[in-house]
Amino acid sequence: MITLYGINNCDTIKKTRKWLQENEIDYEFHDYKKAGCSKHLAETFLKHFDYKELINSRGTTWRKLSDSEKTSLDITSAINLMAEQPSIIKRPLLNSRGTWFLGYNEENFKQLVLNTNRFKQ
Repeated sequence: MITLYGINNCDTIKKTRKWLQENEIDYEFHDYKKAGCSKHLAETFLKHFDYKELINSRGTTWRKLSDSEKTSLDITSAINLMAEQPSIIKRPLLNSRGTWFLGYNEENFKQLVLNTNRFKQ
């Protein structure tokens, strides 16, 4: 099963969900606004991506941080930040049986389809 992590009203998440639906891919949606992002989940993300990749430094949440928060960011503070303000996590973030993808990339999504179909047979 594929898990899509994100925020329901995010345009990139809407685009990703549309792509998954058009390609008849079943998935579960983990909405940060409803389900949150625990420190454990943030740590799981960090097993697959560097914190600098995961933190969306272009978004509103990042711009609202103080300069000291931005410059002192490290793994520990990134975990806390993702747990406290999950909207700072880049989207979409997908997991398919241990294969992780970050960001909207249709070529990666095609690999996701191949990975998913391989387990259906």
